[in-house]
Amino acid sequence: MLIRSESEMLAFGERVASQLEAPILIELVGDVGAGKTTFTRGLAHGLGVKEAITSPSFTISKSYRGEKADLVHYDFYRLGDPGIMLEDLAESISDPRAVTVVEWADSIRNILPEQHKTIIIKYIDENTREVIER
Repeated sequence: MLIRSESEMLAFGERVASQLEAPILIELVGDVGAGKTTFTRGLAHGLGVKEAITSPSFTISKSYRGEKADLVHYDFYRLGDPGIMLEDLAESISDPRAVTVVEWADSIRNILPEQHKTIIIKYIDENTREVIER
């Protein structure tokens, strides 16, 4: 599917949220600047999160309370070894109210639940992304 604007990416995130049931893990795959945080902002809005969503690149994880479900957003880009974050991630995955979003999951691939959703976002040009859902 092609997404041609930030507003379309936000709407896509909201649409995905409307189809989810917690607990679930969503793996986001895409280069820096592909739109992973924009997607997550739309997802959060669809889950009833009122807070502003920002990338957890420097904090590794951020949690938000939502009306439909809670959102826990991880970014493992800067971690070669996730270490203690594995315990935090395991807790999030098992939380019945949590929608867990993981970016840069290569270092934790062996512990991802078998039943998780993967969304691949490919940068096409400044306004266009190709999105593949698995």
